[in-house]
Amino acid sequence: MRIDVNSVEMHTLPVLPVRGVISLPNTEIRLEIGRPQSIEALEACEANGNYVVLVSQVDPNVEVPQSDDLFQYGTIAKITMKIKLPNGHYKVKFNSITRVEVDEYTQVDPYFEAVVKTMPSVLMESDQEEAMLRLLLDEVSEHGSLLFAHPADVTALIDAAQTADKVSDIIAFYLRISEEDKMKYLSLTSVEERLSTLLKDIEKEKNIAELEIKINQEVKRSLDEHQKEFYLREKMKAIQKELGDDYSKDSVSQEFREKVQSLKMPEAVKQKALEEIKRFEMLPANSSESGVVRTYLEWLVALPWDVKTEDNKDILFAEKTLNDQHFGLEKVKERILEYLAVKIMTGKNPSTILCLVGPPGVGKTSLARSIADALGRQFVKISLGGVKDESEIRGHRRTYLGALPGRLIQAMKKAGTTNPVFLLDEIDKMASDYKGDPASAMLEVLDPEQNSHFSDHYLEEEYDLSQVLFVATANYLENIPAPLRDRMDIIHVDSYTEQEKAEIATRYLIPRQLEAHGLEASQLTIADGVVMEMIQYYTREAGVRQLERLVGSICRKVARKLLAENLETVHVDSTMLVSLLGKHKFNHGLIEQDDQIGVVTGLAYTQFGGDILPVEVTYYKGTGKMVLTGKLGDVMKESAQTAISYVKANAEKFSIDPAIFKDHDIHIHVPEGATPKDGPSAGVTMVTALVSAFTQKTVKREVGMTGEVTLRGRVLPIGGLKEKSISAHRAGLKVVIMPKDNEKDLDDIPESVKKEITFIPVSTVDEVLQQALR
Repeated sequence: MRIDVNSVEMHTLPVLPVRGVISLPNTEIRLEIGRPQSIEALEACEANGNYVVLVSQVDPNVEVPQSDDLFQYGTIAKITMKIKLPNGHYKVKFNSITRVEVDEYTQVDPYFEAVVKTMPSVLMESDQEEAMLRLLLDEVSEHGSLLFAHPADVTALIDAAQTADKVSDIIAFYLRISEEDKMKYLSLTSVEERLSTLLKDIEKEKNIAELEIKINQEVKRSLDEHQKEFYLREKMKAIQKELGDDYSKDSVSQEFREKVQSLKMPEAVKQKALEEIKRFEMLPANSSESGVVRTYLEWLVALPWDVKTEDNKDILFAEKTLNDQHFGLEKVKERILEYLAVKIMTGKNPSTILCLVGPPGVGKTSLARSIADALGRQFVKISLGGVKDESEIRGHRRTYLGALPGRLIQAMKKAGTTNPVFLLDEIDKMASDYKGDPASAMLEVLDPEQNSHFSDHYLEEEYDLSQVLFVATANYLENIPAPLRDRMDIIHVDSYTEQEKAEIATRYLIPRQLEAHGLEASQLTIADGVVMEMIQYYTREAGVRQLERLVGSICRKVARKLLAENLETVHVDSTMLVSLLGKHKFNHGLIEQDDQIGVVTGLAYTQFGGDILPVEVTYYKGTGKMVLTGKLGDVMKESAQTAISYVKANAEKFSIDPAIFKDHDIHIHVPEGATPKDGPSAGVTMVTALVSAFTQKTVKREVGMTGEVTLRGRVLPIGGLKEKSISAHRAGLKVVIMPKDNEKDLDDIPESVKKEITFIPVSTVDEVLQQALR
């Protein structure tokens, strides 16, 4: 028997389920085989040239796996060594040869046997392969100790591998990543995709490893500092005792008493503080309780009880501050100014809390900081992402060892005033467990009727938060609990258009990065169109964080070039950009070259902005089944079901023979199958593609569309029309068919887009087909 790794072949072979390891081609693994089913498979291998299919279990704890418990992908391996152990088990060495996809299992007992299809690697151009391989090997050479358990062994295997195909498999096999992450390499036949994915995983693992080292160093340094501090304090006490200095508990308590009397605390808090001072004086100096009371008193006198900043009530100054610090976001800034105007007019905080909702990187945090600048207030921030303990909000009771106030009180101490702008970052990412529900604790904080009497478990006294201007941020509004959301004034911060990103880069990002890297504006010049090229082909994001990182990367490379080549200036054009950042990482969709049958251009809204979404439909002899491919979500699958049901119900109107649905299978595919897709807005696109395929009418190539469809043929509104329209303009579409109910959203679309695209509002599918089909 011979296995050809360079062509697609079908083989029927024994299958050996393995657990706790993912086998990749071009690697060797050693396993101890003891399960009866696995031993039967080993013995069956002798009749197949010692070839066996290694397939990993989804759950390694399953002792007797069934076919459903195994992954879809595996490897054909050859047994190169088999030793029987005294306990009846076998110690076996396998040499993995090639990737396979399990087509079907032909038997389960007494061992697994399956028909598998080999998956030969898809090679890449030699120049591109050499460049990516060199970059990968540089990373491995420089950071091998962080990435592999035994870097020297891995380096030796890589040196012997010779090709990018083998090198990528070896590195993926030994890289310190989870088994789930390794499984994705088993399904990737493209060498280019494997190399690209490896570079990303290596960067991630490198950052994690470096962070672990940094944390360990900080912990060690902290321990050393504590030991040093303890030694010095003891020595200082001894010196003071010899010198007769009056440094005693009496002086400490007197200092506390003076501070309490000078602060304008609420009367109840003042009495509590004086009682604690008396208690402190009565406790032995070396008792642990004395330290607890002293820490409590230090917190009481450190908090701002009466310190307040005067608000800047100039609304024009606030408008100028927002405009100077943020480009675009006109509706968001207008809504913030309205909020501030009400606050200035009433002299108190509005009854609702501002909540800025939008994708990462669009400027939510900096907007909150701008509000503080506009009012002349202090700015403090706490991150609520991952907080799942109520005591993080309300603090720990003093009975616990190492108790501290909650994050709110700690931030108030940092602010030093009673009326800061307080940012509650990532409020949608709070969780709850057996330690309590922090979201419920936040209800009191964000309710103006209650937060004047906020109770922290550590302070055991009320603290007034009513003068604090709270601003929250979130990525997903749906993740915020309804009672908490009810207390908020929601402001949606949309993703930036490409034109807005280009302006932000020119006005803010480039000057900021030039200053950060010690460059003058004359030392780095950027040609027209280069910033837009970076946005379109090197980033895919809603905000501008990755864009700023790219600008920073260019500045670093230019700084080195200026010094190394003794240059006075560097001009970055498109050619220079590729040499600095590498080849284009992303390609935006373009429309079809010719009118097609059964192919319709839809419009999609992703977390990175808009994009076009082609939908393809074909049918062939079958039994009436419908096949959906393209990694579609549940909502999108339901849209496809609705579309086919509508077409079937109206077959006569479209001059379609109803028998075609019974005698044929229908296949709906949305390209870029590895990218998850969901949402109802592809409904009209699917209906148009189906009607085009069954009637053999071509679809106008310059037409794009979006809209949810009902079983009655009505077209329902969708979201993200602005972003979808921008992607349609970028792709070269001339006509966009949209739901009539979305006409109100046309005002948000840039004028440059509206000049070149004709928007056609529709209410029914008939109107869509009339405009889209020839």
